Amino acid sequence: MFDRILFPTDGSDGANAAFDHVLDVAADHDATVHVLNVADTTHDSVTRIGREVVDVLEREGKGIVESVADRAADRNVETVTAVRQGGVPETIAAYADEYEADLIGMPTRGREGLDQLLLGSTTERVVRRATVPVLSVRPDGTARYPYRDILVPTDGSACASAALDRAVALAARTDATVHVLSIVPVNDVGIGGYSGVDALVDEAEDRVADAAAVAREAGVDATETVEVGTSAARGIRAAVADRDVDLVAVGTHGRTGVGRYLLGSVAERVVRTSPVPVLTVPDPDADEE
Repeated sequence: MFDRILFPTDGSDGANAAFDHVLDVAADHDATVHVLNVADTTHDSVTRIGREVVDVLEREGKGIVESVADRAADRNVETVTAVRQGGVPETIAAYADEYEADLIGMPTRGREGLDQLLLGSTTERVVRRATVPVLSVRPDGTARYPYRDILVPTDGSACASAALDRAVALAARTDATVHVLSIVPVNDVGIGGYSGVDALVDEAEDRVADAAAVAREAGVDATETVEVGTSAARGIRAAVADRDVDLVAVGTHGRTGVGRYLLGSVAERVVRTSPVPVLTVPDPDADEE
């Protein structure tokens, strides 16, 4: 399923922790990991050491990727290392396209992260730009592999269907159960319109039944859940805990998305707060930005 995995790293503790999980995935798929460090050209990094003019960030980057490659070699995982100059998220997304990566694996925070936030900066912007799935790993969270329980929230959109397809393929590989979830936000029915909830629930039940049928046709066990609540993101996090989920697979935008933008909404909040890895999947038919 994954042949080439891109792992951007800044050498931080968060990146190092996330790499353990990426290695688990790569080893199982016999994938090559492209280890990338981006020397951020928004920072002045050229200096003189003796008579030699050097780029400090590039020199540091080479040490970082070589150290990560050594860890991969201990697991018999093949690597390609690279240091590139440029804006960080743009360079990561461009590198993934150039080398036809199947997956980008990233921590949810790195050197610049505060509390739960590399998002709002690098990871968020990579998810927005990437044309391939992004596996976001919270360094202080729970990251288990192989996956045994995969949660797939769905709103019936094309992007949610793409996430379901990825989740089913992963579940088939690891003998996991796919838990299909649809949440009906009560604010969708409008003030005084709660009589419309029943119709929305009926629609959601049809969506989860169709999605679960896709999983079962692939030989994967599936459960179906529809919930009514005020927040889809909170409902997803509750489902992660209730089902002891190992992975959340979610589309990067849904029915109300513009371009590649559910971010700033459900997907962003789930990636920021999920205690388990989140696989964000772009719509394969979406127009390039």
